[in-house]
Amino acid sequence: MMYLKDLIAPAMRRANALKQGLFVTCSGLVTTLVSVACVALPSAAQAQPYPNKPITFYVSYGAGATTDITARALARAAESILGVPIAVDNKGGGGGTVAAGMLVSKKPDGYTVLIGSTAAITIRPLLMKVSYKASDIVGVMQYSYFHNGSVVVPADSPWKTIEDFIEAAKNNPGMSYATAGAGGVATTSQQMGVEALKRCRGLDFKHVPTKGGTEANTMLMGKHVNFTSGSGSHNPLVVDGVFRQLVLFQTMRDENFPDVRTLKEIGCDWNNPPNSGIVATVRAGTPPEILAKLEDTFMKIAQSAEFKGMLKQNYLPYDLKDSKTLNKDLAVEMAWYKDYFTKTGDLK
Repeated sequence: MMYLKDLIAPAMRRANALKQGLFVTCSGLVTTLVSVACVALPSAAQAQPYPNKPITFYVSYGAGATTDITARALARAAESILGVPIAVDNKGGGGGTVAAGMLVSKKPDGYTVLIGSTAAITIRPLLMKVSYKASDIVGVMQYSYFHNGSVVVPADSPWKTIEDFIEAAKNNPGMSYATAGAGGVATTSQQMGVEALKRCRGLDFKHVPTKGGTEANTMLMGKHVNFTSGSGSHNPLVVDGVFRQLVLFQTMRDENFPDVRTLKEIGCDWNNPPNSGIVATVRAGTPPEILAKLEDTFMKIAQSAEFKGMLKQNYLPYDLKDSKTLNKDLAVEMAWYKDYFTKTGDLK
């Protein structure tokens, strides 16, 4: 049997706690007598410093791709600074739009971070039906950028030069290639480079979209496609003699592969698009102090010798931008693509 004192005593204790600087949260009244479900918590709990629970990194591409490798390196280092676990969750697909949509579906509280490509912000919303707007996402930091693309073939293929490849493509219309991007209109610099080669030499190719560079590489190794337009994860395989690069879709040669010519060098007009940055972003509306803490943490890591060494090991350029610079450059990049796709007739 419950007596009145059994109900009053807890209430008295809560009242005393309130006098000592605690606050009371009541969930309601139950039964015909009095039954109060209350929880007394220290007032300091209302404002626990960020972060105080695990953080999730959504990665725009599949496991093993360069974006994934760099995201995991960033997560491991950030855990020791922020003092909370960071889970890395690969959400490949749609040229990065799947992961971007997942980010925007979460609260803007700093507990969800997207590691991906600037193209998911500056290109995809222009041409694809996506679940977010470019303005829904805010840049925290950029630390590298993607390879603009190249014709990559198996090392044991009969095509030793780009001229060999072009001759084969003329004789075999519809040769297939894979990229880490979406289907339909070319929305990655890698796919755009292939389109430029097609126009320049009157060729016809079939595009096979994948969830990331690793998947594209696997398809090429298995001879499921004739070539890929590499975004960066192919580089170690070129060095190891598994793949061969025939031409680069950029205006300057790559210092890592100085003998590989560019599209312009073989006589194709190519207005090099902005390199899509590899970036950390959060949902718009994230409190400024939380964004600043993430930025400070990520920038510190990106400037370390260990992180720079990891990028070099994966043949990725070091290109560091803070939040202010990154968000300014995102607007410039989007303007470039708006102009480009308006001229091609893909953007009405």
